[in-house]
Amino acid sequence: MYIVIFRARIRSLDEEYSRTAARMRELALHDFGCLDFHSVTEGAEEIALSYWRDEESIRAWKAHPEHVLAQQAGRERWYESYSVEAAEVTRAYAFPPKNNKR
Repeated sequence: MYIVIFRARIRSLDEEYSRTAARMRELALHDFGCLDFHSVTEGAEEIALSYWRDEESIRAWKAHPEHVLAQQAGRERWYESYSVEAAEVTRAYAFPPKNNKR
């Protein structure tokens, strides 16, 4: 499993941003095999975590035409700056354990 960590400094968010973000989330989860997605905004900082089964899915998602347009709008309108990190998850655990049969 892989995780993509997106961190951004917000310039200005608007209604189009909300619609675009919802659409990107829907596409990633339903059409590109994204396993899970979480996003949090605090003040002018945003962080989004998305989980993927493989790197090929991440590359396909990054190159999807709608996502490319959203990235462009992000650079031009919504974000002052951002960074993206991708990493392989080598260990994961939870409390209570997710596979706990009672």
